[in-house]
Amino acid sequence: MATTYLITGANRGLGKGLTKICLSRPESVVIAAVRDTESSSTKDLHDLPKGDGSTLVVVKIDSSSLTDAQQATSLLQSKYNIHSLDVVITNAGVSKAWPAVHEAKIEDMREHFEINVLGVVTLFKAARPLLLKSTNTPKFIALGSTAGSLGNMEQIPFPNAAYGASKAALHWISKKIHQENPNLVVFPIHPGWVQTEMGNTGAQAFGLEKASITIEESINGVVNVIDNATREKSSGKFLSWDGTESTW
Repeated sequence: MATTYLITGANRGLGKGLTKICLSRPESVVIAAVRDTESSSTKDLHDLPKGDGSTLVVVKIDSSSLTDAQQATSLLQSKYNIHSLDVVITNAGVSKAWPAVHEAKIEDMREHFEINVLGVVTLFKAARPLLLKSTNTPKFIALGSTAGSLGNMEQIPFPNAAYGASKAALHWISKKIHQENPNLVVFPIHPGWVQTEMGNTGAQAFGLEKASITIEESINGVVNVIDNATREKSSGKFLSWDGTESTW
């Protein structure tokens, strides 16, 4: 039986890595959600190797849009005859301002919350009916970050009032979705400080050369955690790419 994945931000960084590994599996349907379906990075997705019987579907979902996610799930049903989802990975996000609270610009904080939190809520509302029709174990996974950890804040003393605060809110949303949906496996996962364009930009802003782990290390770990996740042992927890449990 085919496994159907929906991955946001699928044409860059971690999203592309996750799309690549899922698409390489046999009998997989991978729905790559991107902001611009005509960009060169999106078109490159069609050249990714496919496992036996696997297919790629590209849809437009801009996380700042209030309508894209619902339009995309409607299109999946009407055009592609896809009426259920097994795994949704909310990878799309923004991280481009790292101020102390007293230096934070409200417009920067608003943008981070709009994309990193409200975009995930909008996606979940659209995807939930299809997840509930899954005949497998339906999973809704949010890419979280230890930058949003309250309990571990002293160990990560970087100024991060926009991105960190948005991830803390995302973690809350994820755990609340878990509580409200007993038939779903839901959790945020920290992918590590990954050497993507966004990760390296953040590292350089803090005086480092680059982020600490490679995309390959991160995605292999993240996929392994998702594959083995269950309602009993994983859902409602804050997990890390290496399988350990993180501090909220």
